[in-house]
Amino acid sequence: MRPDKARFRLMKHIDLPFVLKNENAAYSHPWTQGNFRTSLNGTDYCCLVLVDERPVGHGVLSTGAGEAHVLNLCVHPEQQGAGLGRELLNHLLARAAACKVRSVFLEVRASNAAAITLYDSTGFNEIGRRRNYYPIAVGREDAIVMAKELF
Repeated sequence: MRPDKARFRLMKHIDLPFVLKNENAAYSHPWTQGNFRTSLNGTDYCCLVLVDERPVGHGVLSTGAGEAHVLNLCVHPEQQGAGLGRELLNHLLARAAACKVRSVFLEVRASNAAAITLYDSTGFNEIGRRRNYYPIAVGREDAIVMAKELF
């Protein structure tokens, strides 16, 4: 599916069955329903990306104190490679800019080469690592901490 047909809308509690199914398809250690409920009930910006009115991804952005944090960015594996992750990331960055934040941060699994390439290509830079941050099948793996200045 082409990303130029993508549109975004706010995530609602009623969307959680899709969101959880999407998370489980995309990640070995997905967010839980509780994680999403916390974001939906708080001040986080939670959105869906839709193609032909069908949800194919979601994102969560936290803002405050002049900065933003991409907490979750997910495109269903069957839809990956069509540019939807880039569209979703750009949507979250536009939201961050509208909130007048200066810096946007995120963590990414050190093994997630596709995501790292996406973040690099949109102006994020590695600023550190969180050792043993993410669980894996056996043990843990590092998170790369990345940042982008908006202004």
